[in-house]
Amino acid sequence: MKLKGKLPVMMLVVMAAVSGISMPLASANEELIAKGKEISFDRKKGNCLTCHQIAGGTLMGNIGPPLIAMKARFPDKAKLRADIWDMTKRNPHTMMPPFGKYGVLTDSEIDAVTEFVHSL
Repeated sequence: MKLKGKLPVMMLVVMAAVSGISMPLASANEELIAKGKEISFDRKKGNCLTCHQIAGGTLMGNIGPPLIAMKARFPDKAKLRADIWDMTKRNPHTMMPPFGKYGVLTDSEIDAVTEFVHSL
């Protein structure tokens, strides 16, 4: 996975722990989920609401499945991330844009969106 100049959250947590800075993992994960929600709801970025129903969203679409019970549907979070990165690998006829493949979202943005969607 390319980092494109950004450190994954776990790396930041480890660095904070080594340096003595207090940064609870739950807090870091909550921040990542909040960032993922922001990107997902942003009409110029993730734009997930165009096709998916998501709790708390407005003007939701119904082309894609509703994003509910995601931990049950994707016990392996890596598979969810892979679908967000490029759903055409699993379904060549999908209407979902390959966010990673086309560079619509950075790796860190895809990580944040994955955390948010997985939390639903």
